[in-house]
Amino acid sequence: MRVHIATDHAGMEVSAHLVQYLTAKGYEVIDHGPREYDAQDDYPGFCLRAAEAVAEEWSQYDGAPGSDTAPALGIVLGGSGNGEQIAANKVRGIRAALAWNRETARLAREHNNANVVGIGGRQHSLDEAVGIVEEFLSAQWSGEDRHSRRIGKISHYETTGEILD
Repeated sequence: MRVHIATDHAGMEVSAHLVQYLTAKGYEVIDHGPREYDAQDDYPGFCLRAAEAVAEEWSQYDGAPGSDTAPALGIVLGGSGNGEQIAANKVRGIRAALAWNRETARLAREHNNANVVGIGGRQHSLDEAVGIVEEFLSAQWSGEDRHSRRIGKISHYETTGEILD
């Protein structure tokens, strides 16, 4: 599976660790930057590029329960992960979830079919961040009707601007 990753200066240490760790685990990791530390960098470009790459791969994936795993997933990092997750969610087709522990990462995949996880690089140790990412990457979309229905309503709004009850 491909994993697209992006960060800003605040998540560079965690990002570098995750790139090395995931590559050793056999994931194809695509790093969308930044390439060097700059305390004044801006995360949106990095995170938007990673999210666009994930969205492109998902645009050709039906996501049906029982299908093979997702074609690609994304990780966006920053100091808190909040802004990075918000930026990723601006890309059509992206469902980015801010995860602060293993359970929220797992539920993001199982219940929301999230395809990007946001993590606060300043909020977790390297081991905690690895655990969150492992949980996110290994969890599978449940495909339950109630979750599919809810995601469908979000997707409908994203496309049309119409709110369905």
